[in-house]
Amino acid sequence: MAAFCMPEYVFTGEKALEEAGRHLQNLGSNALIVTGKHVGKSEMMDKLLSVLVSNHITYYIFCGITGEPTDGMIMEGVKAYRGNRCDFVIGIGGGSPLDAAKAIALMSLMEQDKKISDFMGTEISEEHIPPVAAIPTTAGTGSEATKFTIVTDEAVNVKMLLKGNCLIPKAAVIQKGFTKGMNKSVTAATGLDALTHAVEAFTSKKASSLTDVLAVSAVKRIMTYLPLAYENEKNQEAKEQMALAALEAGICINNSSVTIVHGMSRPIGALFHVPHGLSNAMLLKECLSFAVDGAYNRFAVLAEELGLGVGQNMVEQAHCFLKALERLCEICHVPTLQEYGVDKEKFCDCIEKMAEDAITSGSPANTRKTVTKEDCIRIYEEVISK
Repeated sequence: MAAFCMPEYVFTGEKALEEAGRHLQNLGSNALIVTGKHVGKSEMMDKLLSVLVSNHITYYIFCGITGEPTDGMIMEGVKAYRGNRCDFVIGIGGGSPLDAAKAIALMSLMEQDKKISDFMGTEISEEHIPPVAAIPTTAGTGSEATKFTIVTDEAVNVKMLLKGNCLIPKAAVIQKGFTKGMNKSVTAATGLDALTHAVEAFTSKKASSLTDVLAVSAVKRIMTYLPLAYENEKNQEAKEQMALAALEAGICINNSSVTIVHGMSRPIGALFHVPHGLSNAMLLKECLSFAVDGAYNRFAVLAEELGLGVGQNMVEQAHCFLKALERLCEICHVPTLQEYGVDKEKFCDCIEKMAEDAITSGSPANTRKTVTKEDCIRIYEEVISK
């Protein structure tokens, strides 16, 4: 691996936002704050605005991210950025506002006839997009640390994976206490998203010694603290540990990417509007059961790190780890697709398109086992039959 990429600055702890304020001055003097309506009216926003004012930074708040970002939302954000003569972007909220902040920064440079979809499937090389600072209020997506952003193309119902080092935020701010408002469903969905990042990064063809260290750490934190955070919404230690794990896992996928789970998850979200972390969790068992025999040694290492399958052989240990993932999904009450409300007949009608979109995304190709369109079709059929 030629380079290891992550944000230039990472601020964590009780005074993370305060310490970040001085650095934000270096990013610009007039910020577009990208968020959703809930965070836009929160104590967290008040703290951010106080820091901006004390550092003589003006701002405009764009609260137009309602759910997972679409190309329409992004272009509305671009209008706000240009209309208010902003010179950098701050994303605050869950993964959706953070992803949107990166996409808005990118598209603010483009001519009017340029579409977000023009960047799908390419390595974005724009070097001088406005700087982005990312402040997560959930513990899972890792968008604060990654070169990826996911935006739905509304015209064709495709979740576009956009990527490029220029999209990595200049600053990631993990402020203690900002994840305390997560309810059980958000805790589960985002936590399992982070777990998927870490497991896929560790078992990816692109894994390296640096990503391995962070991926193992993230897996151990999540397997320990996600049940605690889910079962007790007031357990702040568990939520803080989950926030750090999400950051670690985000840095991992920045450098070793994701594999089959994410590739197959995005089409479900685009067509059936299942939240991203939840659709990952719904696919975990079937996708990783398919992938495990291409990386028994890697899955066995994760088992060893968790003290699972002691004294058993590598294959048995690998399956012990998969069983532990399955138990965690049960603890977090992950529904099946049909329990969530996805119509089986409509889903089956879309399977071929979803399989094509999954393969086209490129993520399944990082799996340590060949993944074909037919494999994806079979897995989708298994998942909807539950």
